Amino acid sequence: MTVQIALCDDERADLEKTERLLSACGQNYPESDFVIQCFEDTDELLFMVKESNYLPDLVFLDIYMPGKQGENMPLGMEVARKLREIGSGAKLIFLTASKEHALEAFDVEASDYLIKPLSKGKLCSRMDMLLEKIEQERKKYILLKRAERIIKVSLNDVVYCEAQRKQQYIYMADGTELVQSLTLEKIYCMCSICREFVRVGSSYIVNLEHIDSMNAQEVNLDNGRTIYLPRGAYRCLREQYLDYYCGKG
Repeated sequence: MTVQIALCDDERADLEKTERLLSACGQNYPESDFVIQCFEDTDELLFMVKESNYLPDLVFLDIYMPGKQGENMPLGMEVARKLREIGSGAKLIFLTASKEHALEAFDVEASDYLIKPLSKGKLCSRMDMLLEKIEQERKKYILLKRAERIIKVSLNDVVYCEAQRKQQYIYMADGTELVQSLTLEKIYCMCSICREFVRVGSSYIVNLEHIDSMNAQEVNLDNGRTIYLPRGAYRCLREQYLDYYCGKG
C-alpha cells in the first residue's frame, strides 16, 4: 500500500525531524510505501492539491506558521479549512507546542493533534491507527477531481466506466456521470481493490454488483444502461461473475 504523506512546517529543523521520524516509522510497515513530500510554504501545498492533482492520504500541519506579513498566527488551521473547501479528504494531523487550538481541530475533522516535541514511539503509535483507517477506507472509496474540486466517490455506487477517446466516463448509481482525464488502466487500478470490478474488453470496467442480466451480446445494468459486449468477452465475464458470487457465498 502506497501512502502519500505531506508535511508542512515553516521550521526546516522541525520539518526534517518529522520526516526522519516518519521514515523510521515506515520501517515498521514493510507492506506500505511511505511517499513523503515536504512543504515549507502553505501556498505551495494548496496549489499542489488544487491544481496538480496531488492527493495526500495524510497531511501533517504545523498550526503556527508566519502569514504573508510575517505575523504569528494559527495559519495551519486556515490551511486545513481551505483543504476541506477544495474537497481534500486527507487525514489531518496538527503539530504544535500548545493545546490551545485543540478544540478547533474538530471543526476541520482533524484525525489527530500531536504536541511537540515528537518522539518515534508517539508518532508510530498514531500511525498504527491512521494506516488501519486508510486501508479500510480504500476498500470503499476513491478520490477524483470534479470541477476543480477533489471528491470522494463510493465504489459501491460506481456502476461502470467507459473509455471514450482520451476521457473516461464513470456512471454512478444515482445517474451522475463523472468525466475524468485519466487512462482506463489508472481508473481500474483505483477500483480493483474491490474484486467486484472487472475489465470488459478494452473500453469498459464493470461493477459485477450492478449487473442485472447478461447474454453473449450485451450486459444489462441496474441503472438502466446496456453495454454491448465485444466479440469473445462474454465467456470470460460470465466466469468472473459466477466466481465472484460463488466466492461471496
